Amino acid sequence: MATLSSWDDNPTKAFDAFVVSLDFAETAKRLPADGKLKTVSKQSVAIYAYMFRSFCNWMTEQGKTFSTIDQADIKRFINRADEHGQVINSKIAYRYLRLLERCYQHLGADPNPARQAILATGPAEFKRDDPGRALSEDQLRRFFDALPSAPVRLRRTTPFDGWKRRRDRAMQLVMALAGLRVSEAIGLLLTEVGQQADLDGAIELTITPSQKHDTSHEHVTLLPREGAVELQAWLKERAEMGIPGDFVFPANTEGRRMIKKTVYMQVRATFERAGIDPSRAGGRTLRNTFAHRKLAEGAAPSELKDTLGLALERSAADYKFARVKPDAGS
Repeated sequence: MATLSSWDDNPTKAFDAFVVSLDFAETAKRLPADGKLKTVSKQSVAIYAYMFRSFCNWMTEQGKTFSTIDQADIKRFINRADEHGQVINSKIAYRYLRLLERCYQHLGADPNPARQAILATGPAEFKRDDPGRALSEDQLRRFFDALPSAPVRLRRTTPFDGWKRRRDRAMQLVMALAGLRVSEAIGLLLTEVGQQADLDGAIELTITPSQKHDTSHEHVTLLPREGAVELQAWLKERAEMGIPGDFVFPANTEGRRMIKKTVYMQVRATFERAGIDPSRAGGRTLRNTFAHRKLAEGAAPSELKDTLGLALERSAADYKFARVKPDAGS
């Protein structure tokens, strides 16, 4: 039987073996109706593996090992802020705690530090989940009006001066109108962009996990005419510039991949120009807005799940609770 110390040397390897086993299924709170244990799906394995690696990366930064982590450490982990100052929302925090609780349960930890953290947090705090923030129709239109455009110059050094601003403009439109994550936008490949339809001018984007977040699931989303026109114009300019590589929105003329921080800063700048409260503003707000609008238009959660590439239908249904961001000073 595995022990706590046996996970110290290589916890990710140990977890990878655990999560695909029936031992992991035994730690679930609810057993199947027929009483037969089943291993979890490949999609769930990918999500769990990503979550556990995030915890391990943090644990290494803290100079801790799996056997020395305690309740206070786990609480610090779920309450930490990311590089943009955002804290894990309570629903996701609970999922992290449950995953760690199952690991420590499997290893026979007594007391179980993750279970202690759950009890110390209390169910009321987990119910205060922030469903996310979305833009109103007026705010979204102002966002579009504030998108970056090429600087006006009396004399251009080259025909492509200001190309990064036109790239950022097209990318932000794609994120807002097709519901892409930041990782999906910066990892979007030329081969994933379909042809513009004659009927309504929309473009199909086939999103694959390649070059993106390792929990991205393959899915197809439509980019409406408003965004398709901008994207086609950018792709034409990109081709004329002779930028190598497969990224639709490259970081430079060498065709390298953009980094998330750059996109975050550019989106935040657009929010500021639009006069919209920039706190907690970013690609996530644009994705929330896309999903909230789709549900308001009558899309079923099952349909939205497929459009966004989500693993669970309930995750898509949660977007209906997204709150419209008030303007600063209102």
